[in-house]
Amino acid sequence: MEEFYKGFAQWARDLAEKADPFTRLRLLDLAQRYDLRSRPGASHGRPPGPRATPPTLLFSRSGEG
Repeated sequence: MEEFYKGFAQWARDLAEKADPFTRLRLLDLAQRYDLRSRPGASHGRPPGPRATPPTLLFSRSGEG
């Protein structure tokens, strides 16, 4: 399983080289998370950190209530 995480981390880094600045940061963060998971003895059951959630206004519909 460690090889999978190492490979995925490298894949994310390769994509980050060609990405816009915002996406690059997100991909490098993802690569770092997978690097941590690739280490023997790492906690694989821990959920990833919090994600940014869009404002609820984007999901509300006018006239509902």
